[in-house]
Amino acid sequence: MAAVNLGSGRGRKPAPATSAPYAPGALVPGATPAAQAGPEHVTEPVAYDAILLAGFGGPEGQDDVIPFLRNVTSGRGIPDERLEEVAQHYRHFGGVSPINEQNRRLKAALEAELASRGVDLPVYWGNRNWDPYLNDALAAAQANGHTTLIAIATSAYSSYSSCRQYREDFADALEDTRLGDVVRIDKVRQFFDHPGFVQPFIEGVRDGIAQLEASGDLARTTEIEVLFATHSIPSTDAARSGPAERGFGEGGAYAAQHLAVAEAVMREAGAADVPWQLVYQSRSGPPSMPWLEPDINDAIEGLPAAGRKAVVIVPLGFVSDHMEVLWDLDNEALETAQQHGLAAVRVPTPGTHPAYVAGLVDLVLERVNGTPVGERPAVTELGPWYDVCRPGCCENVRLGFRPALAGIAP
Repeated sequence: MAAVNLGSGRGRKPAPATSAPYAPGALVPGATPAAQAGPEHVTEPVAYDAILLAGFGGPEGQDDVIPFLRNVTSGRGIPDERLEEVAQHYRHFGGVSPINEQNRRLKAALEAELASRGVDLPVYWGNRNWDPYLNDALAAAQANGHTTLIAIATSAYSSYSSCRQYREDFADALEDTRLGDVVRIDKVRQFFDHPGFVQPFIEGVRDGIAQLEASGDLARTTEIEVLFATHSIPSTDAARSGPAERGFGEGGAYAAQHLAVAEAVMREAGAADVPWQLVYQSRSGPPSMPWLEPDINDAIEGLPAAGRKAVVIVPLGFVSDHMEVLWDLDNEALETAQQHGLAAVRVPTPGTHPAYVAGLVDLVLERVNGTPVGERPAVTELGPWYDVCRPGCCENVRLGFRPALAGIAP
C-alpha cells in the first residue's frame, strides 16, 4: 500500500510499515546500541543529536477537517457521513484544531529551556495525522545531519493509542523515508507520574477548590467533588495496556496509572479530604463494544443525589487544551454541570507550564546522561516507567501487533 496524500497540507501520512529495521541480534528495532538489547531502563549515556517531538496533529481550516479525520481513521472504512458527525466539533471552531499551534508553542518552549541549560539539541516536530508529518520531520533531521533521535510523544500514559500507536508511526515514517539503515529513534519513558507533568494538575486542583470555596458557602468534604477526566478507550485495549506480567487487572496499566496519579494530585494539593473519582470522555466506538466508564456526563448527573453542589473537572489524561478538552469538557461537561445546578471549574492542562517543559527536558537528559533508575523522579509507586516498552505491551486487539520502534518485539 503506497503512502497517500489525504489532505491539503504539503506532506502526506505514510502507509503502514511492513517491517521495522533491526540491527543484527537486536531485540529493539531502529534503536540506538544502548537500547537494542531491550533493557527496562537504559542507564548508558547516549549521544543524541536531536529531539523528535511527536504530536497527534489537527486540521487548520474547514477544508482540512474531513481529510484529517480520514487520516485518523485510516483502515477502518468509516464513511464520510459518519466522519462529518465528529467534524462538527472542529467546524464549531472554524475548522481549526488548537493542537498544532499548541505544539508550535511547546516546541518553542522546549528550545528555550534547552538553550537556558546550554543543551545543544535541535527539536524537530512531526505529527501522526496532519502536516507537518513525522516522515517530513525525519527527512529534515537527516538532511541536517541528525540521525540519532530521542522522541517525545505528546501523551503521558500507557495504551495502544497513547503509546504504541506513536511507536508504530515512527516505524511507518522510517520505512516511508527509507532511512531505516541511517536514523535511530529511541523514546523517553511514559511520563504520567513525572513531577513536571503532575505539578500543573496539583496547582489546578488546589486553585479550583479554593475558587469554589470562595464563591459560596460550600463544605469541601461533602459538597465539592473532583472529577479526573481522561479519554475512554475500548476495555479490551485497556486490559492489554502495559506489560501483562504487572497484573494490573481489568483496566490495565492505563486505568492504574490514572488512578495512581489522581491520588497523588489530591494528596499533594492538600485535598485528600475532598471526594474524587476517575471518569472518561470522548468515546467513539460502536455501542456494542465495551469502553471504559463512567462517562463524565453520567458522573456529573449523579452528583446532586450524593449531595454535591460543585465540581472540579481535571483533564488528567491530556497534555494540552486540544479539541477533546475544548468540546467534550468546556462545552458538553460544563453544560451538563450547569443543567444540574452545579458550580463547575475546569482546571488547565500542562500546555507550556514551566514545570512541564522542564520535565520533558529532564526526561531527554535522563537518556543523554544514562541516569540511574534510583535517581529518576516519579510521584507514584508505578514509576519510573520503562525506557524500552516490554514484550506484548499495549496490543491493539483489532489490528494485532504491527511494526513498531522503541520496544521489544512484538
